[in-house]
Amino acid sequence: MPELSLDRFAALRAERELSIFRDEMLAAGYPAFYAFVEQFRAVLKGYADEEVPRVGELIEQGRKTFPDPGRFSPSWARVWEQFESIAAAKNEALAAVRPADRTGEWQVLIDNPYRPQQVVCYPELSFLDAAYAYGYFRLELEPNEVLRLQKVELALRAQGERAGAAIRFD
Repeated sequence: MPELSLDRFAALRAERELSIFRDEMLAAGYPAFYAFVEQFRAVLKGYADEEVPRVGELIEQGRKTFPDPGRFSPSWARVWEQFESIAAAKNEALAAVRPADRTGEWQVLIDNPYRPQQVVCYPELSFLDAAYAYGYFRLELEPNEVLRLQKVELALRAQGERAGAAIRFD
C-alpha cells in the first residue's frame, strides 16, 4: 500500500507526482483520506508564525489536488474552505499577539448575550491550541455570538470533594 501521508504530499511539487498521489488516495478511499484530513488538522493546530506561508500553500495544493473532497465523504465537501478560514483566523491571532506574550494559559469563550444559555469556555490551552480553536469556532459564529481568545493572567481553582457513597435512583 502506498504511503498517503501529509508529509509525503507536502514534499510533492511536480504535477505528475501530485496526480499519482491523487490516484492512490482515490483508490484507498475514505479511511486514507480521513487520516490525511486529520494530519492536516494537526498541522493547523500546531503551526506558528514562520510556517504561515507554507500552510497557505499546502491548503491550496490540497484544493488543487482534491477539488472534490466530498467524493470521500459529504462532510468534507467544504474542507478546504474550512481549513482556509481556520488558518486565516489563526493567522489573525498570530499577528495580534506577540510571541513573547504567548506563554501561559489561554482560553476560548463563546457567548451570546441575547440568549439564555451558558457561556462555553475551553480553558487551559496553549496559545497555539487556543488560536486554532478560535479559528475553528469562528467558522460558524452565529449573529450576536461573541468569540473571545484570551490569556489567563490569574486564576483561582477549587475542586469539590466526591463522597464515597453511590447515589441510588430507586
